[in-house]
Amino acid sequence: MAHQLKTVFTKYNKGIALAAASTTTAAFTLLNAQNTTKCDDEILHSPAFPWDHLGLMASYDCGALRRGFQVYRQVCATCHSIERIHYRELVGVTHTTAELIEMASEVDVLDGPNDEGEMFERPGKLTDPLPSPYQNEEQGRLANGGALPPDLSLMVKARHAGQDYLFSLLTGYCEPPEGKEILPGLYYNPYFPGGAIAMPPPLNDDGVEYEDGTPATISQQARDVVQFLNWCAEPEADGRKKDALTYMVVLGTTALVTGYYKRFRWASLKTRSISYVK
Repeated sequence: MAHQLKTVFTKYNKGIALAAASTTTAAFTLLNAQNTTKCDDEILHSPAFPWDHLGLMASYDCGALRRGFQVYRQVCATCHSIERIHYRELVGVTHTTAELIEMASEVDVLDGPNDEGEMFERPGKLTDPLPSPYQNEEQGRLANGGALPPDLSLMVKARHAGQDYLFSLLTGYCEPPEGKEILPGLYYNPYFPGGAIAMPPPLNDDGVEYEDGTPATISQQARDVVQFLNWCAEPEADGRKKDALTYMVVLGTTALVTGYYKRFRWASLKTRSISYVK
């Protein structure tokens, strides 16, 4: 009987060992596959850049946002849209109300139907979203050789390390290395997956003329427009930080008051001495 039990436990332990070995082998295989995927000679991972507005007590630079919006209007808006942002949301952030009303009125917006059931065009208003360069996706693909320029409203959130990636992408255009073939109509950018991107280099030195006199270098334009796109993705960031500070102050005050009340309320009970007399 003892010999049979010993045989059973031996087989059972061998089964556990085999299962553990199989699991370990699968885990190492998965890790190696992930490491192999991350190590790609054709793709560069964007470095980490210092962004002042990401600090816990920091806020957006309205000057940079105004310049970034100018870069978007004069450069990026020819192909890309920001459909989730309306003119009214830019009031007090990039421009004044009067400036934005004038800016919106320069755009003809298709509206309707009217009383006769027909669509009509009217000047834009603050409640309108920023205009899209194309009326539909098909028109956008036709104008760009089949590639649809993505909407930039949430682009910072849609990419890993969004600010760093976009800045590296905008400033990373260069000549392809020897042996790297780029198809006609594509451009080499080592930060883009595959290295070949259909978007031509959008920025050039002095490509825009900043109203405040800031030198419009490629890196300056890229930094400003990335900060503006970060605001588009998180326009509530500054308000959220203010609310968080208020909540922390309230919670800290509540904790101090509660601790003091607890000591005051229980002090007489914890310090009293109880004597038992026979």
